[in-house]
Amino acid sequence: MTKIKRELLRDDRNGKIAGVCAGIADYFGWELWLVRVVVLAGTLLIPGGFFPVLYFVGWIVLEKKSVAEKHSGNIAPTEAERPVEVKTRVWQRGEAPKQAVQHLNQQFDVIEQRLRRIETHVTSSKFQLEREFRNL
Repeated sequence: MTKIKRELLRDDRNGKIAGVCAGIADYFGWELWLVRVVVLAGTLLIPGGFFPVLYFVGWIVLEKKSVAEKHSGNIAPTEAERPVEVKTRVWQRGEAPKQAVQHLNQQFDVIEQRLRRIETHVTSSKFQLEREFRNL
């Protein structure tokens, strides 16, 4: 099993202000709402402005996820193609087991429909005729 290299990036698609909290949540595999609550609580409860300064530094230093994907040539998977992550703890990102099963059923339905279209094409007389012409 190969390990996927993860980078700490600002997630500008899921972020509210600059995507720093969304990037941290994505990097560590945590729920986004939890990271936002911790940052907000730290901003309000810890004197000295440590969290706002840290957030601003993250905003300046971290690259946007969409820009990094564009440079690397990676294409984000569609909703039906994305891997299913099952949540085992409250703070973890992912789906509840029931939702994960529903998501997997949807993915299998999409694959089955694609396979049916391929099978229909391959068994058609048009495909046979085109194959005969290619063999000439």
